[in-house]
Amino acid sequence: MNNDQYTNTISFGHNDMSEYVVHFTKKTDESDVASVCKLILAQKVILAKKSWGTDKSQIECPKSVCFTEVPLHELRRFISKYGEFGIGFRKEHIVGKGGGPIMYAYSETRQSEIFKNLARNTRGNKDDPIWKLAPFVDHPGKTAGVGSYFFEWEREWRHIGDLEFSESDPAFFIFPEENHKYFREFMDGKNDEKFPRYSGVPFISIKWSKEQIEQKVNANYARLRTLSTGNGQFYNSSVF
Repeated sequence: MNNDQYTNTISFGHNDMSEYVVHFTKKTDESDVASVCKLILAQKVILAKKSWGTDKSQIECPKSVCFTEVPLHELRRFISKYGEFGIGFRKEHIVGKGGGPIMYAYSETRQSEIFKNLARNTRGNKDDPIWKLAPFVDHPGKTAGVGSYFFEWEREWRHIGDLEFSESDPAFFIFPEENHKYFREFMDGKNDEKFPRYSGVPFISIKWSKEQIEQKVNANYARLRTLSTGNGQFYNSSVF
């Protein structure tokens, strides 16, 4: 897939949109969130641990990695749910890997029932193409005995399967500001000589102001575009 066709077109010129998606890391029963994030960066892979979307409880539904496309200066809304650790990528990178935004078909509507029936009719056949689409369709609504499911505000993207990445793929890392020195020392090789360097990838905090985040992220994007084009002509300082 030619990723260049998506450069600065997915959200160009719209301040309520972002050119980036963010995957938030969370603690596990065994490790705190900083340790989980450090392991992801050391191994250069985000593991797909759960199934999402249509018929997500069925074995045929593949596991996915989740992201949000909420503008970076609005990410603080996720702190109470997901915390302050994450990895950001440019949208065209995720599209090039086969990921993308999810769709919503409200529960009990005609379009929702049609899609659910398509999935039900292929249970037992994990190779049916519907299971490549099912993780990208959610069904917001109220379910008896389960409760309400309304998460459109998360503006979610997904990638089916584990997401492997190189040291140059992330656009930025999200850490609480008090953890910046800790992670910088790892990436500088002070605590672990074998830890990936991620040269030039900036650190931000989602508690920062819009101006602080914009300065960090856009400065790095301009640098990368200058290296790749020679003049930075794709740099757009007004959208992040």
